[in-house]
Amino acid sequence: MVAALAALATALLTGATMNATGAAASDTTTASQPTAACSAPAATGSARSRGMTRAVSASTGCATSARSSSTATPPTSTASDPAVGAPPLLFHGGPVMGTKQTGPLFMTPIFWAPAGHPMDASYTSIIRRYLGDVAADSGKHTNVYSTLNEYYGTNGAIRYKMKLTKAVLDTAPLPADGCTVAANDTSNIYADLSGYDACLDDSQVIAETNRVVASKDLPVDYGHIYVMFLPKHVESCFFAGSTLTSANACTINHQPSAAYCAYHNQDTGQGTVYANMPFPVYLSPVGYTCGSNARGHGIIESPNGNPDADTEISPTSHEIMEAATDPDTVTGWYDSNGYENGDECAYVYGTMSGTAGSRYNQVIHGHQYLTQEEFSNRDFALTGRGCLPYE
Repeated sequence: MVAALAALATALLTGATMNATGAAASDTTTASQPTAACSAPAATGSARSRGMTRAVSASTGCATSARSSSTATPPTSTASDPAVGAPPLLFHGGPVMGTKQTGPLFMTPIFWAPAGHPMDASYTSIIRRYLGDVAADSGKHTNVYSTLNEYYGTNGAIRYKMKLTKAVLDTAPLPADGCTVAANDTSNIYADLSGYDACLDDSQVIAETNRVVASKDLPVDYGHIYVMFLPKHVESCFFAGSTLTSANACTINHQPSAAYCAYHNQDTGQGTVYANMPFPVYLSPVGYTCGSNARGHGIIESPNGNPDADTEISPTSHEIMEAATDPDTVTGWYDSNGYENGDECAYVYGTMSGTAGSRYNQVIHGHQYLTQEEFSNRDFALTGRGCLPYE
């Protein structure tokens, strides 16, 4: 069971992609597209592995379990871009988040920064501002969150109506390692050639999220998501124990377990809807990335002058969008291969504006960001593509 779930995880991650090299920089508006057509991983049916931002190969742009099936560049459109999964999204009969019944979707960021693992103030500030901007522009049809309006659940139709609650700075110490950092993963993970010095499994992330929620007497329902940001140098895995096998699924490392950038889920015990957001890996010697240098784009775009924060914003968008449409990763919206709305458009940025190195594709509440596009069943039905910057 464990081996099967981890193998499925590799097929359903918020994608880390392989770094493309040799991309020419220019000041012109560009469209970022995969450089090759990737075959979608086979349908798995694993609830545990849905909800993840995939890791992708930096050289091919394909997810870790997929193979390139062509060297042809997919068709592009100024209106929408091709999805990378097996659309359309199908409804599986359960609740969603942010409906009239649940009320607005309250987003609570938790920045876990224990002694020895500090977080830069600029990093947390940009992420908080992004979430605040998403909330401030609620109801508008000018960013990716507007695509939420076409989905529904047993508790009603989703509305793009978000609220940002006070961020939590969590200084609690890290627990003893649940998973084991491999000797060759203590360096050459991040762009600065540093590596991991701790490893948390999913049960530990859930436990700390629930501890924070309980300590502050915060609500647990389909109107609240808790977004846990882990500090740099902390590896994350689904399961406790070894990272040396594909039976586990972890953040980018040098092992067969390298799989994801982030994921969301719902705790089956207390019902908490949460997202696990490890510190972003990009320009990594490993050859995988969570950043905009994926799928032929070649460089990290940082419209706010902080590559760590600017990279983390896209998987943050991905996971919140997926949690809204598929909070328990079982009964919400996903396609026949298990791809959720974020998975369908992972690393698809569409048309970007600005100067190379600081390009953006979203202006939210007056601020510039680069995030992946999000999937629209409606657009897919009309165009056969489906990835949109707004709807």
